[in-house]
Amino acid sequence: MSEGASYPKGLLPVEVALERLIALARARLPATEVVSLTAAAERVLAEDMRAGMAVPPEANSAMDGIAFCHADVPASGTLPLSQRIAAGHAPAPLQRGTAARIFTGAILPAGADTVAMQENCEFNGDHVHLRQVPGLGANVRPAGQDIALGSTVLTRGQRLSAPALGLLASLGITTVSVYRRLRVAILSTGDELLEPGEPWRSAAIYNSNRPMLTALLHGWGLEVIDLGRVADTQAATEAALQRALDAGADVMVSSGGVSVGDEDHVKAAVLARGRLDFWKIALKPGKPVAVGEVSGVPFIGLPGNPQSVWVTALLLARPFLLARQGQQEVLPAAFPLPVAFSREKPGDRCEYLRVRRTHAGLLPHSQQSSGALASAVWADGLAVVAAGQSLRPADVVDFLPFCTLLAP
Repeated sequence: MSEGASYPKGLLPVEVALERLIALARARLPATEVVSLTAAAERVLAEDMRAGMAVPPEANSAMDGIAFCHADVPASGTLPLSQRIAAGHAPAPLQRGTAARIFTGAILPAGADTVAMQENCEFNGDHVHLRQVPGLGANVRPAGQDIALGSTVLTRGQRLSAPALGLLASLGITTVSVYRRLRVAILSTGDELLEPGEPWRSAAIYNSNRPMLTALLHGWGLEVIDLGRVADTQAATEAALQRALDAGADVMVSSGGVSVGDEDHVKAAVLARGRLDFWKIALKPGKPVAVGEVSGVPFIGLPGNPQSVWVTALLLARPFLLARQGQQEVLPAAFPLPVAFSREKPGDRCEYLRVRRTHAGLLPHSQQSSGALASAVWADGLAVVAAGQSLRPADVVDFLPFCTLLAP
């Protein structure tokens, strides 16, 4: 929270809202399941993984060249060759006073402690001359150089990236315990909504929130239960929430209907079946965000304006859903960057501007309206302007890149 920040009465600071969201999310985690490594990409690990072997398991050569005992090299620098060792073949112990022809990845023979790269070797029949004697232990990968036996290589709550899966495979592991994918029910409220493909009519708008939320949730590795469009009545909203329960939703996410208008029925429908933990957050765009539960299932009600949905989904829904999935690291890293614009009139809420990085600094889109979705396509991230903060060119703000926010 910005030092000295003062927010309008009844609005929860973003930092406090995030703390509460993450605490609520971690109160209960999904069940676990065991899957093969080939099916585990981007899943969340449900247990610590320890190394049952060292990697590499045996000392091996990092170069093509010759392996030898450093103490046995004569003043002439010439040694007889006693064996040839290719990768994948077990060597014999090295005869004292000799060298072995060795190739990258091949096991170092017992009695050898150093490898000279072949560029520094002169071969003459069954002998080799070292033009330059490397230091003791040169070009040798010792056993356990990458992974020590018994060490913890991955921790519970880590997302299994491609390198993480490769690391597990290097230990001979074939299956992992992961959290079951979270099932998230989404519903769009509003009599004014049309689905793409339907004929346009006066006073109507096409539903951009539904495909946008679906894409975000899929990108975060979650399963989507699409409840479609919901009419602006409390009865229709309650019926949609019941359909989410019947479908086995782990979380419900709505867009629209959480403000204070006569046609905003989501809050009432949630309160009829559950509770609200908090409502109204000191951010712009997206002040009306309702967080609670329906019959024990967590509920997040996002605003209706597309840009407000975009920002609140990235800032609030994402960390909640990732934490609920069992992931440990859920908050995005912010990067301090200078701005290339002025903002003289400070706001009373923390504002998230759609900006693009330029050589001069962060440049805002000309249209920051909560209904203007084109700015999200144009921008490559959000500039965080604290409540009460004025800006001049070269002032530094936190920058949240979309590439980070869109990733799980």
